[in-house]
Parts: sequence; structure tokens; C-alpha cells
Amino acid sequence: MPKKIYIIAGEASGDLHGSNLIKALKEESSSLQFRCWGGDKMALESGPPVKHIRDLAFMGFIEVLFNLRTILRNIDFCKKDILKFKPDLLVLIDYPGFNLRIAEWAKENGIKVAYYISPQVWAWKESRVKKIKKSVDHMYVILPFEKVFYQKHQFDVEYVGHPLLDAMIRFREESNGAKDILEKDPENKKILLVLPGSRKQEISVKLPIMLKGVESFSDYRVIVAGAPNLDEDFYRQFLEVKTEIIFNRTYDLLTVANLAVVTSGTATLETALFNVPEVVCYKGSSISYHIAKRLIRIKFISLVNLIMDKEVVRELIQHECNPELIEKELKALEDGTEGRKKMLEEFEHMREILGGRGASKKVAQSLLKTI
Repeated sequence: MPKKIYIIAGEASGDLHGSNLIKALKEESSSLQFRCWGGDKMALESGPPVKHIRDLAFMGFIEVLFNLRTILRNIDFCKKDILKFKPDLLVLIDYPGFNLRIAEWAKENGIKVAYYISPQVWAWKESRVKKIKKSVDHMYVILPFEKVFYQKHQFDVEYVGHPLLDAMIRFREESNGAKDILEKDPENKKILLVLPGSRKQEISVKLPIMLKGVESFSDYRVIVAGAPNLDEDFYRQFLEVKTEIIFNRTYDLLTVANLAVVTSGTATLETALFNVPEVVCYKGSSISYHIAKRLIRIKFISLVNLIMDKEVVRELIQHECNPELIEKELKALEDGTEGRKKMLEEFEHMREILGGRGASKKVAQSLLKTI
């Protein structure tokens, strides 16, 4: 009888890490059966998801409140689906508002729970650690300081390194390159990449501001990286005719980009690992922002700055997320500037801090031991 693994990811980054984990699990064992919540990347590895991330990603306090009925319906459906599948192991990937509820319920129902990529309890809601200790059997963390954080709370977790390093290695092994992207431009202009996120609500708020901020970069090709869970019609309402949009090629685009303006999240680290100088943006609803400001205890919002524990990349948050400052900060990172040179040096140092590769394989081997 194959061992059954139920995996839940609710966002684009979780879909990426989930797909690499499933690949690693299949490499370790051929007798596994998967059932997943995720996106297109996980679907390639395990078949169509039970629920797609396009229907799951809600961000911000007010936005979650408005969609609470849908979220509660999804939680109820998820519980019933898990019981029907009868997994040997439940693997939760980030997505804490949803997954921590499922973890607590699963533990009460005698289901073994593993959590891959810790909720950011070190940033806010530190009280959640008590719930995690009670409901999670195995926790795998991907940032060096997270192991220290959990030790402070007498919870033994495993630091496995950052899975983006694996994703990049796999990409380089499998990629055919970005030659076709470069060949589309006979003028051979440098590329300014716009990464506005993967959720409709964040794109609707930030993409118009980002595009306004790069208007003066006429000697660059401005390319928007489209999220795989959204279609071109959605983006076209924000784009000028001349603005390019390319879907499902973010890593290819990062290999050829010269500059980037990036929505806060996993993309800030991906951009840095590809050695592309960047400016980070965040803007939410006014109410959500002011609630978060009172609750969140960290100095930075970008993964690059959090890992380095200092400002390596400029963060333009809320009222600072405006076209004028985006333009100014990008200009300070153009070829030949001191700002660009210093940022690239810091990116190299960050790679050293992140250390070894093989996160997906380490987690896969550990998970299989537990079942």
C-alpha cells in the first residue's frame, strides 16, 4: 500500500516550494500517493489541486474579513477532504492563517502534522508558538535565525536551508535560457523588470504606482512578470500599449534583467539571488497597514534585509511607495553607481549566510522517516 501524503500550500511561493518537495519525495520513494492544495507547479508533480491558489490568497486584515465566509467554507471543506483521503502525513507549507487551524484540528484527530516553512511568528503573533508546539510534530525552518527563535521557546526545529537555492539550481539545469526574450528587442536595451506580486488585490494597488515610477526609464525595456494564476486581460487594464508582459518566465527574466522593482515577499529574495539590484514596494489598505504597524515587531519587510539584519535593499512602504521615490531609488542603482556595487556585494554575503543547498531533499528524507 502506498503511503498517503496530503499537502496544503495557499500562495505562489508555497506552490514553488511544494512542487520541489514533491519532486524530492518522488525521487526518494516511488510508492507515495499525493493529494494537494496548490498551484500550477504542484499540479505538474501531483495532478490537479483540490483547490487552486488563485482561490485562496487573501492578504490584509480588512481583505481577510471581507472574505471570511469563503475562508471558513474552505477550512470546513479541507477537514472533510482530509478525513476522506486518510493521509499518513499532513504537510503544511507556510499560509499560517489557514494552515494553523488545520494543524490544530488534525492533531486532535490523530493525524501526523509536519510544517515546512515556518509561519513568521517571529514577526508578530509570537503567542502562536504555543499552538505550534501543541499541534505540529515536525517543523522545518528555512531562515538561520528561526532555529534560534524556536530554541528560545523550547521547541526543537530543523533548519534545512532555503529552498530557493534548490529552485534556482533546478531552473538552471532545466532552462533553455532567455535568448528568445532578448531577441525580441533589436535595440538590445537593458531590461527593467516589474514584479507586482501574485494576488489580484496587491497588483491592483501597486502595479499602477510601479509603472508610473519607471516611466522615465525610456532607455530600458519595461517588462512585467505575470503571475501564472492570472490572465493577461486582468493586467491589460493597468498597462500602456508599449509595456510588455511575460507569463511563467520569472526566472528567465531575472537572468537577463538589469534592474527590478519588486513587491515585498519571496520575490525580493529571488531577485537578490539572481543578482539583480532592486527596490522593494509595499502598499496595503490604510486600515490594514495601521493595524499591522502596531502588531508587527520586525525592522524590515523584505527577506533580504531580514536575513542580513540591516537595510541592503530600499523598502518603500505605504506612503513612501510612490512613483517619485521608486524612480529616485532605481536611478541610484543603475550601472556604474556606488549603490549598485554595494548592493551586489551584500547579495554575495547573503548567499554565504544562507549556506548549503538541498532543503527539499533534506525535508523529503526526514518526512519519509516519520511515516
